[in-house]
Amino acid sequence: MLKLRLRRTGAKKQPSYRLVVAESTAPRDGTFLENLGHYNPLTQPTTFVINEERVREWLQKGAQPTDRVARLLAARGIVEAPAHSSSGAASSSA
Repeated sequence: MLKLRLRRTGAKKQPSYRLVVAESTAPRDGTFLENLGHYNPLTQPTTFVINEERVREWLQKGAQPTDRVARLLAARGIVEAPAHSSSGAASSSA
């Protein structure tokens, strides 16, 4: 299965990321099929530059975004915002 995911770049304590299309079994910083943009969470405001046309094409081909990528794309209006799921530890009460 293909995934739209973030690939970490940058120095220690200075993360920046590339938005890539990769096989779901590939390591985080391993091989990828295409670089679609970049994301830098440390800038004010955060930098998120993508090729929207190519992202839409990969989504139509069946590529699934990771949770973080889905939230970033939802902020751009490309996909619907993912449903918020609460963790099991926080919601269990006796």
